[in-house]
Amino acid sequence: MNATTRLLLTAMLCTVAVACSKKVKETPPADTGPTTTTPTETTPAATTGIYTPEDLDRDACLRQRVVYFDFDQDTLRPEFQNIVACHAKYLRDRPSSRMTLEGHADERGSREYNVGLGERRGNSVSSAIQANGGSGGQITVSSFGEERPTCTDSTEECWAKNRRVEIVYTAR
Repeated sequence: MNATTRLLLTAMLCTVAVACSKKVKETPPADTGPTTTTPTETTPAATTGIYTPEDLDRDACLRQRVVYFDFDQDTLRPEFQNIVACHAKYLRDRPSSRMTLEGHADERGSREYNVGLGERRGNSVSSAIQANGGSGGQITVSSFGEERPTCTDSTEECWAKNRRVEIVYTAR
């Protein structure tokens, strides 16, 4: 291709791209007058769209924000399916909400391995939330590996507490 042909082709592609783009004009919703509210709609979240930790604590299933794993596993245990489904529903109902899934591991294994394991655990919870209707755009996964233990004894009971993913709701 010579330079003139390339220039004409580029100009045509730019023209097509501009011609195909749409501008969407947002229109505010029509005011339908005063509405009645029920007592559950009078929370700050219902009036401002901002959710506080207190809003999350009102629902029993949302109070559970830790998912535990078996040794050297990243598979979600069946007893945590309902909790994950509850958090997925919360995200579905509140598109502006965001969460971080913080993956953790016990002290056994190398530092690099445990960071990877914590990330796999976080991704496992993220996948389960998305499978239940939560949006991946609302979820961030991070891993701390063995760096943030909740228990520092070298016992099986303690290690079991450290093999976890913590669900942390974050402000936008």
